[in-house]
Amino acid sequence: MARTALTRDEVLDTAAALVKEHGPAALTMRRLAAELGTAVTSIYWHVGNRESLLDALVERTVADLGTLRPRGTDPAARIVSVAVLLRRALRERPHLVALVHERGLTERMFLPAQRALVHEAHEAGLRGPRAAELVRAVQFQVVGHVLVERNRDRAPAQSPAETDLWAAEAAAGTADADPALARALAAPIDTEALFATSVRALVTGLLAARRPSGRRTG
Repeated sequence: MARTALTRDEVLDTAAALVKEHGPAALTMRRLAAELGTAVTSIYWHVGNRESLLDALVERTVADLGTLRPRGTDPAARIVSVAVLLRRALRERPHLVALVHERGLTERMFLPAQRALVHEAHEAGLRGPRAAELVRAVQFQVVGHVLVERNRDRAPAQSPAETDLWAAEAAAGTADADPALARALAAPIDTEALFATSVRALVTGLLAARRPSGRRTG
């Protein structure tokens, strides 16, 4: 027997879960109805047709990325936290983010994170072009890192793998007399730790380069 009680949020939650796990192609109204245990007509009543449903998922994804909140006790830590949270959100929603991009709303999706970065840049004493430089540098670092990770995720298995190559370098002692480096490169990559380290170095460098307040050059 079909369900009699259904909410729009339930429909969107289930649709989002299908897209996150299997991609947009897996989202059909019939499959969604089966997942919800209801009739297809009930779904149409709540969200309209499939295109309207995809539009609603895009709007929800944009809204979700607007809920990121900085953490930390100083501007540098808070800027890094925004980058870490943004990367994590993008990594968790690749298919939904792709839908946002296809509908031309990528810039709108990033705007809340940019606003948070602007606020922290101002708190750190950056203004004007230097604050804008930090915002864009952090955003590009996040997006670039996510794209590299996605490429590695989807790449065919490598043989020999990077870890195997560097294990051989370590065993042969040919890594420029730095066996510890070879062993480190032979270990699996902790991408989350690597990202945090790289964005922290970027932010620290940009904040250290700021001019003292009121000082002019030229």
